[in-house]
Amino acid sequence: MSQMFVQGETIAAIATAVVPQQGSVGIVRLSGAEAIAIARILFHAPGHQAWESHRILYGYVHHPQTQQLVDEALLLIMQLPRSYTREDVVEFHCHGGIMPVQQVLQLCIEQGARLAQPGEFTLRAFLNGRLDLTQAESIADLVGSRSPQAAQAALAGLQGKLAVPIRQLRATCLDILAEIEARIDFEEDLPPLDEATVVAQIEQVLAEVTRILATADQGELLRTGLKVAIVGRPNVGKSSLLNAWSRSDRAIVTELPGTTRDVVESQLVVGGIPVQVLDTAGIRPTLDQVEKIGVERSRRAAQSADLVLLTIDATTGWTTADQEIYEQVQHRPLILVINKTDLAPSDTVSFPNSINHSVTTAAAHNQGIEGLEKAILQAVHTDKLKAADLDLAINQRQAAALTRAKLSLQQVQETITQQLPLDFWTIDLRGAIQALGEITGEEVTESVLDRIFSRFCIGK
Repeated sequence: MSQMFVQGETIAAIATAVVPQQGSVGIVRLSGAEAIAIARILFHAPGHQAWESHRILYGYVHHPQTQQLVDEALLLIMQLPRSYTREDVVEFHCHGGIMPVQQVLQLCIEQGARLAQPGEFTLRAFLNGRLDLTQAESIADLVGSRSPQAAQAALAGLQGKLAVPIRQLRATCLDILAEIEARIDFEEDLPPLDEATVVAQIEQVLAEVTRILATADQGELLRTGLKVAIVGRPNVGKSSLLNAWSRSDRAIVTELPGTTRDVVESQLVVGGIPVQVLDTAGIRPTLDQVEKIGVERSRRAAQSADLVLLTIDATTGWTTADQEIYEQVQHRPLILVINKTDLAPSDTVSFPNSINHSVTTAAAHNQGIEGLEKAILQAVHTDKLKAADLDLAINQRQAAALTRAKLSLQQVQETITQQLPLDFWTIDLRGAIQALGEITGEEVTESVLDRIFSRFCIGK
């Protein structure tokens, strides 16, 4: 990352999605020492518009040599330090589509700007002290959020709801370390160390670290969501279930078995959790080569899913074919869906005692969906996520650092219990301080920055 970031070097990128014939506005963003100078070369603002910070200018982008008109646009000027990167930033707000923004970007590069790498604008904001590392990661989470709850958690992180307690914990550890090291260096000049106070402080820090660490699973669910596969033999109502659940006609529904030949996907939100629902082809022996491919894809989808909805027909009950499918997916978290209960009572259907979760539905009449969603939340132990404190929802990197901090603090406790010399106390205490510093970026390596910002989109 240090090779990527050159102080004063001007970078440029398209900051909006480029989709043919879609989108009314496309933005080209520049950041760096030459950003305003490049804008002055390319942009003509008619009349007496003032080139001042945090003003919007109206005008035209021209080719500097041929004077050919490239686009009619708006220009935003944000001089340092009052910008996203704390560098001079300008944005060309062009007409949407492909050609206007690409032409403007090319002109910026011809005038000396460099094409930005993924996440480089946010990296500069971090390196220039505008954001800490948790806030930078929250920006990526906000851009990629797939539910209102995920967006709210990302906004909380952007506001420093995670960074503040982490910094406080690290400050407490630094204070403890300073007290211990003072006793080591100036033992004869200072009163004895108050061991009881130190023990109490470490216990408090450890308890808070443990509390924050417990939000890792919730954070992962909010960010990545849940993959759910609807499986079963043909004509049990899998596609009807998907259509009723997603309130759409994503899947073709007929009375003919084997209608679904491939995996059909739908994106839903259940209890604040993004859910990717996979409607799979009916699993059965077949000589049809196309259907055979669909059946194999169904098996792979079931193996990769976080949760399987094994769907059976209430009118036929549990069959040998259902048993065979169950034996293939029983090692996955599973809910039995007894469908078509409008045609037959569900209480007459028997199924293996090893199935712990079951629901009844009449998908053709949109019945039972609410019960299905409740069962899904219970099956994955996330039904209390709605009431969780979304101000703290850590990601995998933060969880790994907190785990190291927790182990170091526990080792400090063990060292104190064994009455080892003070020098031993400081070793693991420094480990905890370093791990906590990695979360906010106060102690971070170049390789960590590479991993974090490489996941960002170009232009952010």
